[in-house]
Amino acid sequence: MRIPTKILTETSVVVALSVILKDVLPPIYSLPQGGSITVAGMVPLLWFSLRRGPLYGSFAGALYGLVHSVLGGFKHWYYPIQGLLDYPIAFAALGLAGFFRKHPLIGVGVAIAGRFISSFLAGMIFFTGLTFEGAVVSAIYNGTYLVGEFVISTIIIYMFVKKQIIEIYL
Repeated sequence: MRIPTKILTETSVVVALSVILKDVLPPIYSLPQGGSITVAGMVPLLWFSLRRGPLYGSFAGALYGLVHSVLGGFKHWYYPIQGLLDYPIAFAALGLAGFFRKHPLIGVGVAIAGRFISSFLAGMIFFTGLTFEGAVVSAIYNGTYLVGEFVISTIIIYMFVKKQIIEIYL
């Protein structure tokens, strides 16, 4: 796949912004086995997905997931498939927002739901067990921080839509 230089450059900037907001700034709330509510850490990736579509959005999300792993996420990789589900695949799911350019707030919800499903599966399969109780525990654990991320991301994307910032410099 050949990525145009402008989009590759924008991808680099968006990943760097997410690193700053999610990995450099202290989180608002952090869970012991990974997962945190951040100062809009997913917004750059969601914004990029809404601007450039699901393919490039998923690419940027997966790239961020790998960078996030290198910056400390590897300590939460217990199994290779679990690590892939919790990091590159979960953040690649943020690219789903790109399918909803005309309805960006729905896109934010679908994208974060995709991230939830990936992390939920990793939690249930590898940590809590394939039982009803395991599903409940994984859903509560992952939902705890992703609901907060959803609220923050939705508010900021809403402001971007109102100020017509989503498509700036396209």
